[in-house]
Amino acid sequence: MAELSDISLVTQVAVFHNKKAFDQLVRKYQSPVRRFFLNQTLGDEQLSDDLAQETFIKAYVNITKFRGMASFSTWLMRIAYNVFYDDVRARRQTEDIDTSKSVARQTISGDDNLKMDIYKALALLKPEERTCITLQLIDGYPIDQISKITGIAENTVKSHLKRGKDKMANYLKQNGYDG
Repeated sequence: MAELSDISLVTQVAVFHNKKAFDQLVRKYQSPVRRFFLNQTLGDEQLSDDLAQETFIKAYVNITKFRGMASFSTWLMRIAYNVFYDDVRARRQTEDIDTSKSVARQTISGDDNLKMDIYKALALLKPEERTCITLQLIDGYPIDQISKITGIAENTVKSHLKRGKDKMANYLKQNGYDG
């Protein structure tokens, strides 16, 4: 039923340029999109907000290209994935990327220690591993949808998940967390 609702909203936006329908889609998906970016940027809230905004602008501009071959959420997350990697490529052209920058900016208070350790563990992963890990473990996407979002073959997604989980588990164990 939720899928029918998404398709109905997309149709309202694509055919009638109904901005209220698009607002409903934004409200429904802004938290998952922002969470995806927070995990990819290792907690950089400002950059995550900027990337999320860019994602929704691109989704609005290209909504007539949505064909319903995958769920709207998968289509939207594919846009988010592309926005993130476009940003990474743009930054590489102007500066060396230091993934620890975002982690260092976070203020640590009692309950944030676990979050910081998770961001530090995520920072150890290759970008593809981090993407697959966050899409599965945090956002709950199954392997076939991760494959559609990233354009990575399902078996490769499984390999990235295995290696990423192993790296994170080792890091967390070395830092006092029991497995």
